[in-house]
Amino acid sequence: MRILDIREKTVSIASPIANAYIDFSKMTCSVVAVITDVVRDGKPVIGYGFNSNGRYGQGALMRDRFLPRLAEAAPDSLIDPETGNLDPFAIWKALMANEKPGGHGERSVAVGTLDMAVWDAVAKIAEKPLYRLLADRYRGGVADDKVWVYAAGGYYYPGKDDAQLQAEMRGYRDRGYQVVKMKIGGAPLDVDLRRIESVLEIVGDGQNLAVDANGRFDLETALAYAQALKPYNLFWYEEAGDPLDYRLQAELSRHYDLPMATGENLFSHQDARNLLRHGGMRPDRDFLQFDCALSYGLVEYLRTLEVLEQNGWSSRRIVPHGGHQMSLNIAAGLHLGGNESYPDVFKPFGGFADGIAVENGHVGLPDAPGVGFEAKSELIALMRTLTEDVTAASHAA
Repeated sequence: MRILDIREKTVSIASPIANAYIDFSKMTCSVVAVITDVVRDGKPVIGYGFNSNGRYGQGALMRDRFLPRLAEAAPDSLIDPETGNLDPFAIWKALMANEKPGGHGERSVAVGTLDMAVWDAVAKIAEKPLYRLLADRYRGGVADDKVWVYAAGGYYYPGKDDAQLQAEMRGYRDRGYQVVKMKIGGAPLDVDLRRIESVLEIVGDGQNLAVDANGRFDLETALAYAQALKPYNLFWYEEAGDPLDYRLQAELSRHYDLPMATGENLFSHQDARNLLRHGGMRPDRDFLQFDCALSYGLVEYLRTLEVLEQNGWSSRRIVPHGGHQMSLNIAAGLHLGGNESYPDVFKPFGGFADGIAVENGHVGLPDAPGVGFEAKSELIALMRTLTEDVTAASHAA
């Protein structure tokens, strides 16, 4: 068994939307393909991956550092001797050879993108959906057959008024979502409160609405919003301050006793541990949003789950950022609390398998080997542009 080639390219996911901190007018994404010499149904097994939205494409880092290291590794060193399959942990070790600790930044995204493709290939070689493979390895064979999801949207958009915001949220509810999320912090407090109230007219109870400030606020502003948000009894108040300002988060928790969420911009198990040690997060009500595709991949995510367990947190308090099929598989296979969903933005990467509807806020997974990209037609068509020659050669043979 060998990895024959790894290919990558950068694609645009640009749109005119904005949150409180950035706009997405020049946003890009990396797509990778890991081509193996394993054949299933007459075709080579190919694992695919991509990075979550909000971080730009990682092609330069892959080409300059990570892919050469993998090419230099002895092929047999990348194989799990017990299963005869690719070994994601050995591959991760090879990718990270000669990297200093700390400074997780963009390299965590590059490695996480490659790691996704490796796990897709591993599960395809094993001829199992990834969530089943993970449940078999780490949860005694027990997987969740459906995952709670919420609809993330409510971005700021040029000319978007409250009526359009309401129409967006009504559309999510009509598609089976119960909880929706909207952006705050990109407008004055009084305007955001008006926007929140307009959405509550559609979704009813505040427990059907989460809000996300994307790290925009200083402590004074975070506290002002907290005081104003309390009467709405919202599902959660997300990422009020800078993701590494644990003191701000801890102080906020002393003034806001309703659920909060953060973690999507923390990219290692060490950062997760520091958040739990110093951020005032409460395991009985708060949510953690670590995203494997941004944080060195599933290999590192398993370490993060160990940190949670050591600190008395249930994995059910994790609801990953990203809204993609990789996190959905991890949620089902490793018993997380749910998953984000982007029904209308970041296409074709957001959303789940074709033909599987959201019902009562939950979604199922396809019974397809790997992550299930092949069950999402628009996405797999894009991914296969990396490997058209390989597919053509297999058909010719």
